[in-house]
Amino acid sequence: MPFWFKTLFGLLGGLAIFIYGMNLMSEKLQKVAGSRMKKILEIFTKNPFLGVVSGALVTAVLQSSSATTVMAIGFVSAGLMGLPQAISIIFGANIGTTITAQIVAFKISNYIYLFIFVGFAISFIVKNQKVKDIGMTIFAFGLLFLGIETMGSVMKPLAKSEYFAELIKSVADIPVLGVLTGTFMTAIVQSSSATIAVLQNLASQAGIDGSSILGLKGSIPILFGDNIGTTITAILACIGQSRDSKRTAIAHTLFNVSGTLLFFFFIPYYAKFIQWISPKGNEIAVISRQIANAHTVFNITMSVIWLPLLPFMVKIVKSIIQDSKQTSQIEFKIDSAELKDVLNYRLLNNPDSALALTKARTEQCLEWSKIVKNKINDAEEKNESFDQEIIDDALSLNKSSEYLKNFITALIAKDELSSEQAVECEEIIIKLHKIEKKLRKALRKTD
Repeated sequence: MPFWFKTLFGLLGGLAIFIYGMNLMSEKLQKVAGSRMKKILEIFTKNPFLGVVSGALVTAVLQSSSATTVMAIGFVSAGLMGLPQAISIIFGANIGTTITAQIVAFKISNYIYLFIFVGFAISFIVKNQKVKDIGMTIFAFGLLFLGIETMGSVMKPLAKSEYFAELIKSVADIPVLGVLTGTFMTAIVQSSSATIAVLQNLASQAGIDGSSILGLKGSIPILFGDNIGTTITAILACIGQSRDSKRTAIAHTLFNVSGTLLFFFFIPYYAKFIQWISPKGNEIAVISRQIANAHTVFNITMSVIWLPLLPFMVKIVKSIIQDSKQTSQIEFKIDSAELKDVLNYRLLNNPDSALALTKARTEQCLEWSKIVKNKINDAEEKNESFDQEIIDDALSLNKSSEYLKNFITALIAKDELSSEQAVECEEIIIKLHKIEKKLRKALRKTD
């Protein structure tokens, strides 16, 4: 096989192992600790500072800023959380996600296969599901570092190539190109953790002159681009969601873009500052930690800047996604078409958010079913014929119930629910059946 093909497939294969390990670890951590993390988000969002702390903590535990971001968007969609609280969680999630880069900076190559074996053994031998999930978390942690090791071994001969060295130098010498490269890579992979791990690996390779092929100064613009690119996950998650959900995703984008614009003109000074606070030693040995520190300091600094300006951030996103100009209705109504859009099937990957959304919308349907039933009873008592509005309301409510049942059925079919979540799903389905039963009686009267 030609050298370039072998290198490309080795890099892509290592990246695939890393992303699979990262996703598997996040998925199993959500199973083990997801319900507790959900409670933390619900409890500690009483003020913006606690929102940042809880967002950082949850992301650090779940090892996925995307999971925390999607969870926050789901809570906003369900009406369980206000826009300022959700934005503060996003700030915290940006801090929490830097833990991954800090973990990657540790040199544990001698223990990779130990993690893989121990994790596999626990998940294979133990019968208790929670312990099995812990075992799979350890196994996934080992896979994550196996992917990093694979990418590193492939890059070593590549770094000695004069052509590749020139290509990387051009990226390192033009900061704008570095930002665009990082943004493009992360937008495709949809994981800043993965692209930052690639960046750490690449920067740790010695070039022809023995120094880092990229250097810290050349790595920082790519890091900024990685931060911008990761916002694509939040943007995809908010498609079809409520206005506040879209505003939350935009706040995530503004946070990272504004940070890049602020830091961009001070990259040389920022690089010197990071070198000053980081461990000293041979550049190749310490640059991975320097990149991790640059990532952490960037997100902490931006959170400190934006936290007092949270009301201003809320105003900005509200001006971008404006409220409907339609006159507000006196009575609450269920719009089945709007509900169909809100039930975003991407949320099924986050059971807590999907459940919160479904429960909230089911309660709304219950409330509206009582109103529709009272309208029908009033018309009967007055011996009046049912107008088209009552019939439309009943039909819309019936469709809404069907959409909710299909959504909850798809959630159950994923087979990723805890026993408590499964019970909640059953309770929702029972409520929806009651709504449909009442509607059938009501609709028969309208015939």
